[in-house]
Amino acid sequence: MSLTKAERTNILSMWSKISMQAGSIGMETLERLFITYPQTKTYFPHFDLQQGSAQVRTHGTKVMAAVGDAVKHMDDISGALAKLSELHAYILRVDPVNFKLLSHCLLVTLAARFPTDFTAETHSAWDKFLAILSSVLTEKYR
Repeated sequence: MSLTKAERTNILSMWSKISMQAGSIGMETLERLFITYPQTKTYFPHFDLQQGSAQVRTHGTKVMAAVGDAVKHMDDISGALAKLSELHAYILRVDPVNFKLLSHCLLVTLAARFPTDFTAETHSAWDKFLAILSSVLTEKYR
């Protein structure tokens, strides 16, 4: 699966807006994940998972930094996220389905934060991009 030129343009355009609020978007995305899919909390037993906690904000910032790395390296997402993929597969042993759940929560957060900018085309481009990103993060499981 590869991105078209139009999809890349949509992703880059949206990222320019997202990156200005990446920390809070990441935190909101994780809060949505933990509330909507409480089973995902099992990977964070040492975190304070209360809304607005410093640990959730810090991890949300890390998540969005990884998304930003993928945006910057759309031609080699696999290479850009190789270490992260290995960490999640071999050390953290995160259930691969969680990447899809996180992607869904990020899409909902983006739609809520940017209702005018998050057109159907932008939604489609980001959905495809996050599917690629999720695939890369789970490729070490195979």
